[in-house]
Amino acid sequence: MDRHTDLGRRTENGENEVLRLHTYEAAARERLPGPVWDFLAGGSGTESMLTAGREALDRIRLRPRCLVDVSRCDPRTDLLGAGLAAPLGIAPMAYHRLAHPEGEVATARAAGDVGALLTVSMFASRTLEDIAAEAGGPLWLQLYWLRRREVMLDLIRRAEAAGYRALVLTVDAPRVAYRPRDAANGFAVPPGIRAVNLSPEVMAASHGSRDGESAVARHSREQFDASITWEDLAWLREATSLPVVLKGVLTGEDARLAVEHGVAGVIVSNHGGRQLDFARSAPECLAEVVDAVDGGCRVILDGSIRHGADLAKALCLGADAVLIGRPVLWGLAHSGAEGVAAVLRLVVEEFEETMALMGAPTVAGFGRAGVTYPGCDHLAAR
Repeated sequence: MDRHTDLGRRTENGENEVLRLHTYEAAARERLPGPVWDFLAGGSGTESMLTAGREALDRIRLRPRCLVDVSRCDPRTDLLGAGLAAPLGIAPMAYHRLAHPEGEVATARAAGDVGALLTVSMFASRTLEDIAAEAGGPLWLQLYWLRRREVMLDLIRRAEAAGYRALVLTVDAPRVAYRPRDAANGFAVPPGIRAVNLSPEVMAASHGSRDGESAVARHSREQFDASITWEDLAWLREATSLPVVLKGVLTGEDARLAVEHGVAGVIVSNHGGRQLDFARSAPECLAEVVDAVDGGCRVILDGSIRHGADLAKALCLGADAVLIGRPVLWGLAHSGAEGVAAVLRLVVEEFEETMALMGAPTVAGFGRAGVTYPGCDHLAAR
């Protein structure tokens, strides 16, 4: 990581403005059309889950150790065979071209520059091949389970040929939940932007605007297979040589079943607060999932990551890495690939500082003894 990265910009009077994540958020909100901002920022139901994960992370407190040699801190790690500059990746999010004309190509370029993982959405607005051509770092492909399995198979084959390293199956969305902002806006994917890796026939419903209804939700009811069970995972694992990761696991029971069914990893995620309202937040579920898998697969925390210290908290609770979502789109809307890279670098540099101040010069130095979580006795040091 380049410690001399310029995280600022020159204002009109020549002063250097230090950029933080909230600065990128404000810029994105100002630049994006209202319905697009609501689609990216909104949640389901009462939107209670938009703040639940952040509140949970803020309750976790760090327990630093002193007189440790931290003259050189090394945030590098390995995730399913891919070397990362830090335990950080980008969560799957659809339609990056909503934020910037280059879309996922710019995001891939930035992730590669910083050494972060990029999880590409099945509903990406640039082709899998174009994204791979610009990627200097590892790529995973996210899938929803469609009723037409031949469509999934085509994506899998293309991902394998383009060098993607894993498949991420989203399991918390048998249908898209009611999202009041999208319904109020009659949101549909705007003309000129589409999920280019899928046929127009498959994606048609996502473009038809209707008053009081989300086209994205209507599309999910039409195309997603809500009948799949654990037994269907055998078909997916047999269909590919790539490791399979499940995204949206929030209980120890499902985590154990994931291991029993041979998955390579689970992502503890609340889908950005966009699915089940009033659920436990992903950070609150992390330790339970880690304990349940008992080393049987990798565990990743997704959602509410807003500071490098959040990486340290997740590692202490047993995660192997974290995924960051909306801030990446804020950076993309702000200044394309440059903005995404700046967001990622900021988080990584904050993490490096946390490593030094925690007395943990490598990622292996984080464990349960490094955190306290009021009201959760099961997080006691062990």
